[in-house]
Amino acid sequence: MDLNMRSATPFVVHHHDDDHKTSSEECGAAWAYPFQVAFLGSYPKKPLYIADSVVDLFFATDIVLTFFVAYIDPTTHLLVRHSKKIATRYLSTWFLMDFASTIPFEGLYYLFTGKPKITLSCYLLGMLRFWRLRRLKQFFTRLEKDIRFSYFWVRCARLLSVTLLLVHCAGCLYYLLAELYPHQGKTWIGALIPNFPETNLWIRYISALYWSITTMTTVGYGDLHAVNTMEMVFIIFYMLFNLGLTAYLIGNMTNLVVEGTRRTMEFRNSIEAASNFVSRNRLPPRLKDQILAYMCLRFKAESLNQQQLLEQLPKSICKSICQQLFLPTVARNYLFKNVSKEILLLLVAKMKAEYIPPREDVMMQNEAPDDVYIVVSGEVEIIDCETDKERVVGTLQSGDSFGEVGALCCRPQGYTYRTKTLSQLLRLKTAALIEAMQTKKDDNIQILKNFLQHHKKLKDLKIGELLAEGEDEGDTNMDDNLLTVASTGNAALLDELLKAKLDPDIGDANGRTPLHIAASEGHKECVLVLLKHGCNVHLKDFSGSTALWNAIESKNHTIFNILYHFSILSDPYVAGELLCTAAKRNDLAAMKELLKYGLNVDSKNHHGQTPLQVAMSGNSMEMVNLLVMNGAEVVNENSYEFPSTTLTEMLQKREVGHQISVPENAPEEVVSIQLNAEKEGSGRNSVRDNNNPHRVSIYKGHPMERRETFCKEPGRLIRLPASLEELRNIAGEKLGLDASKRMIMNDEGAEIDSIEVIRDNDKLFIVDYL
Repeated sequence: MDLNMRSATPFVVHHHDDDHKTSSEECGAAWAYPFQVAFLGSYPKKPLYIADSVVDLFFATDIVLTFFVAYIDPTTHLLVRHSKKIATRYLSTWFLMDFASTIPFEGLYYLFTGKPKITLSCYLLGMLRFWRLRRLKQFFTRLEKDIRFSYFWVRCARLLSVTLLLVHCAGCLYYLLAELYPHQGKTWIGALIPNFPETNLWIRYISALYWSITTMTTVGYGDLHAVNTMEMVFIIFYMLFNLGLTAYLIGNMTNLVVEGTRRTMEFRNSIEAASNFVSRNRLPPRLKDQILAYMCLRFKAESLNQQQLLEQLPKSICKSICQQLFLPTVARNYLFKNVSKEILLLLVAKMKAEYIPPREDVMMQNEAPDDVYIVVSGEVEIIDCETDKERVVGTLQSGDSFGEVGALCCRPQGYTYRTKTLSQLLRLKTAALIEAMQTKKDDNIQILKNFLQHHKKLKDLKIGELLAEGEDEGDTNMDDNLLTVASTGNAALLDELLKAKLDPDIGDANGRTPLHIAASEGHKECVLVLLKHGCNVHLKDFSGSTALWNAIESKNHTIFNILYHFSILSDPYVAGELLCTAAKRNDLAAMKELLKYGLNVDSKNHHGQTPLQVAMSGNSMEMVNLLVMNGAEVVNENSYEFPSTTLTEMLQKREVGHQISVPENAPEEVVSIQLNAEKEGSGRNSVRDNNNPHRVSIYKGHPMERRETFCKEPGRLIRLPASLEELRNIAGEKLGLDASKRMIMNDEGAEIDSIEVIRDNDKLFIVDYL
């Protein structure tokens, strides 16, 4: 029966006390039986017989109970409680041997023959009782796994028990050979002690043990040696068996000794390697002391660091452990006061506990803000290393934190943080903190309020530089951090900083404001916060770019839409400025993006210039071609500082068909802007120029005839008037014909009878009535 599989079931519950009792019984039976058979020489007396029968009864009862003990299936690892399966499993495994080891062969022999003398065959059958030692092995195995007992001493006791039992059994068997040999004088003990059966029992037993031990240890002094052939054969097999037993004992003892000194050797090797590293690289004494102190602490406090244990456990258990150990400390930290428990649990689950030795630099000055630490135990010093001599400016205790300034303000660390004593710290990644803050808006705002309120009070640590101390006295360091906050997209922190009356239009070394950076990075929420606090959308950096230009250059369509509608309220020349900037810089990609948004290609900037004029003055061939093909108005080909022949060729190509500014796969924001612009007409918020809601091209002649004859006669790009009558009048003036009595067709030859059906960029043809 497999005792390791026993568990509390509806059938039978086995306790450890019962196991201990069974183990002692089987040990006693295994020890007494060889001695009884070898030295007593006859059937045991009544008291010994009764005790032996009681032991057999216990084992027989155990066999019966095993049929009702559930077991764990080795394949599925599920508890099997079905009685039929339990019985089948036991009958097919250990039942036969358990039953045979319980049969009282001596009693049956005496019952059937009436002879008290036990024969060799009966003795050999009785040897089946040694099968019970399997239980003793399982008993020692359980003790080795029990942390209440020393593994070293339990293992030594096991090895000693095995050795003594084998020595005892071999001695008894060797003596039995002499007892059963017909010529007692020609035996190993008869040669030394004539008429030995009449000698004292104790002397005979000690002699047998003496021979067994000296033979097993391969010493064999020669005073007790084999005399007859049977004894020689027995000793041969015994010596061969001793080879394996000796190897087993030596191997186990070696493992115990090595295991006891392993950690010490590892410590010595790590210290030696660290010392060689310091000497080879000529590191300063301070670094050498820190390295050696860390090595010593790791060796001494190896059991304190629970991170390796936590990594082996399921995630749910790890969360429960972290909540039990660290949640009170995290909740006590100023940064998380009045924050919901949901966020606290989320943060605690992502924190890692670390033990740091004394005088260890946890965070260096000017280091990147990658981690936030919370002190669980110990002390951490805040050190200013900017001067030649280090200066301690404060000490952090349990519940305090450091690194959050760099994390939330996206700035390098302002101080060095060094442990003063052995300290346990909770480390949280900056990205995990920001992600948790963005989970719930209310908690995000609360954390930021705690942060700002706390650091207003820390003037002695110079962290008060993070905020302006008054309306008249600004802090350029904190203003500069508006730029980094805008670049990370932390809109909530940006809002809180701007509420502290910081300048939203602060510029960096290149003149870029927070709005420039947010528009370039695509942080829509930050753009909205800056607009809410009244930033200037028309400011230019040193390269002459506005935030609106940065948005279109980065293809952030949504932000461009927001900024354009906001800008056009105060400046009607926004479209012209953007187009002229693209033309001046010969930025074809930006020009295409602007035209896709439906900006009027003939919009003028503050100097009254159109994009085509700017492109021609810069002699930008590709830009001029792009503008012309997208319908840029050319008043007189010869009036520009540009090759008139080239311009004429571009105009002729445009008559065949000019480019469409909004393709079929245009972004949804672009289509939305154009639809809004068409609805708003000439409203100021329209993306198109407020005086030119639509533009169309007019041609003379039927569209089918022009295509069949490959007519290259140029047309005219005009602004769509309010009625068909005005359209006919304009067409008569531009094309030099009487259009009042002519009909207007589209590119497909359909007659147009209403001005409302004409769309932007349509081609219109003036055709005589048939």
